[in-house]
Amino acid sequence: MVIRILIFLIINFGGLAIGSYFTGNGVSSEWYQQLHKAPWTPPGWVFGFAWTTIMLCFSLYMSLVWKSTNNQLMLLSMFVISWILNVLWNPVFFHFQFTTLGLAIILLLTLVIGWFLFATFHHVRYKVILVAPYFLWLLIATSLNAFIVFKN
Repeated sequence: MVIRILIFLIINFGGLAIGSYFTGNGVSSEWYQQLHKAPWTPPGWVFGFAWTTIMLCFSLYMSLVWKSTNNQLMLLSMFVISWILNVLWNPVFFHFQFTTLGLAIILLLTLVIGWFLFATFHHVRYKVILVAPYFLWLLIATSLNAFIVFKN
């Protein structure tokens, strides 16, 4: 199980690293600073803390679900889709500044993570709480992205 956790940690944090590479100046960029942002936008440090916590929990969750699922191909497919969407959002939103496409991507990611939350409950029961922070954060992040789309 330790090896599975390490593998998922490397993959998930690798995805965050790739995404942050494409974020570039991102939050401190003139473009982002000029946007009308939601009043509930948290301070910058919250994003790093949130994503670190999310990926720790999600990696543990994936290692637990992997062991107990009957359909590892479906689980792997959904994981790969979530990873791609997560990595893709950063360049779309920050690099290319396509906020509407970013909103579509984050909505899809929220649905995929929602699938993990609800479709795997019967396999891991209470351990599904480990994916809840990811889902809740995506609801917040989606609202932040939507605010930017509709107010700019």
